[in-house]
Amino acid sequence: MKDHFTICLWFDNQAEEAAVFYTSVFKNSKIESISRYGKEGFEIHGQKEGTAMTVGFSINDQSFIALNGGPIFKFNEAVSLQVFCDNQEEIDYYWNRLTEGGEESQCGWLKDKFGLSWQVIPSILSKLMSDPARSGRVTEAFLKMKKFDIEKLLNV
Repeated sequence: MKDHFTICLWFDNQAEEAAVFYTSVFKNSKIESISRYGKEGFEIHGQKEGTAMTVGFSINDQSFIALNGGPIFKFNEAVSLQVFCDNQEEIDYYWNRLTEGGEESQCGWLKDKFGLSWQVIPSILSKLMSDPARSGRVTEAFLKMKKFDIEKLLNV
């Protein structure tokens, strides 16, 4: 049996909006299912009838569930999703799309408009960091960056 897991993302009430946004950002993605709250259990869940309860979606064959669970839990930087990019054009694309309404941070980290943390990283970074002759200079360079600049990393 192939191991498979699904990442569950807890939202207050933006699960459907978030799934639509994420599937618009990533090419190989799709919304697979939506379950909605009914009248039953309103006194517990507090969600309006017809509101999405869960939205199943996938990005590059990785399964996600977006859950409208209410305002109890919030995202924080302890967990982030990493996007590895082969060139600057990809870095710029994902950085620009994922920071729409969100906020930039340091060293390739950002928060999207829903508060989920992402890292937009050059695929070559691990190779640069494993080179003892370059790793210090590369680290010094990227610590000054918000969005990664591959050209600068290659020329340190």
